[in-house]
Amino acid sequence: MDRHPQYLTPEGMKKLEEELAHLQNARRPEVAAKITEAHDSGGVEENAEYEEAKNELALLEARISEIENVLERAVVADKSMVEKGVIGFGSSVDVRDRTKRKRQYQIVGSAEVAPLDGKISIESPVGKALVGHRVGDVVEVETPSGVNKLTVTRVR
Repeated sequence: MDRHPQYLTPEGMKKLEEELAHLQNARRPEVAAKITEAHDSGGVEENAEYEEAKNELALLEARISEIENVLERAVVADKSMVEKGVIGFGSSVDVRDRTKRKRQYQIVGSAEVAPLDGKISIESPVGKALVGHRVGDVVEVETPSGVNKLTVTRVR
């Protein structure tokens, strides 16, 4: 099992704690009730509803275990440790690419990654490239499609 620290923003920590509580206190009893109902209505042999409910419980328990593992290793980002105006863990960053298209990113840990929401991992190529830079810096990022140049326009 991975024992490396799992870096989280305070918001990410809260979100995972809320998800865990929901899964344990609401979803687990719901799925357990489905299993009982399916068992009582048709036994266990060749009962598709029973098998489906058991599979749902297995997926639920895997997610609970995954979240518990992340929370056990969680290190919450402290923005006060990053110099003001310098991109670091937890920073929100506005950049402009060479086509002048603007993008917003928040540098987060791997457990919080949500690319469609602009949350990128500090371990990703873009995240690694941006860390330590300031407004006005031009950052070169090696991507599968080639080198991309990003100009940092705002750090918060």
